[in-house]
Amino acid sequence: MRSEHKQEMKLRRRNIALTVAYDGTNYNGFQWQSPPRVAVQNILEERLEKIFGDKIELAAAGRTDAGVHAFGQVVNFFTDGRIDVERIPLAASSILPSDIVVREAREVDKYFSALHSAKSKIYLYRILRGSASNPLVNRFAWHIFRPLDVEAMRKALTLLIGTKDYSSFKAAGGAPNMNPVRTIYAAEIFNENLFSGDILTIKIHASGFLYHMARNITAGIVAVGRQRLSVDEFQKIIDARDRSLLPATAPAQGLCLQEVFY
Repeated sequence: MRSEHKQEMKLRRRNIALTVAYDGTNYNGFQWQSPPRVAVQNILEERLEKIFGDKIELAAAGRTDAGVHAFGQVVNFFTDGRIDVERIPLAASSILPSDIVVREAREVDKYFSALHSAKSKIYLYRILRGSASNPLVNRFAWHIFRPLDVEAMRKALTLLIGTKDYSSFKAAGGAPNMNPVRTIYAAEIFNENLFSGDILTIKIHASGFLYHMARNITAGIVAVGRQRLSVDEFQKIIDARDRSLLPATAPAQGLCLQEVFY
């Protein structure tokens, strides 16, 4: 939602919240982009205007990067449109591209903000293991050919749990002067079998995430799994608060915003 229009938008009668899923492969992230670049927000705003009959400006729980996916992205917007919330997902399905879906719609009070009201988020990062690629999951996972020490990765993940300064996992380019202290409530790693692919999934539940934080954590955890970093060295990187000590950021396609809690 554009800051210069916020007060005008809040004069409208309804505040609608949507839960949205999307395949981020073909988009320049979620946040609105100047044409010809296209982001998920561009498409959503343009198509929702046809349903509600007025100008739509979204606020979102997370500004996912180019190539990052979402199953539980939450957005809200103000409107005078009269369509019943129960009808919004079906109406949206008829005009949205197949890689963007409105899963749920609800009317919320005027003070609700998808961004500012969020209490915590869960991100998943999927890794495809094995020598053979899998065309059914390639868009949604990082393919790693060599074996990984999963037990060492699990030990390294536990070191992240708690309230800490996560500066070592913050990329340049995020919001200036952002507080690097966050709380990670849970961090785990487990196996999934998707389309017969051997998927290793990292799940992180936190109060909030810094710019590229989930992908940088994954880069460090994978380095532990490849035995390029020991668990003790990973702890020292956390304590150092220095991003330069980590490997390159993990690829975007493995990351998914799974759920947002309010």
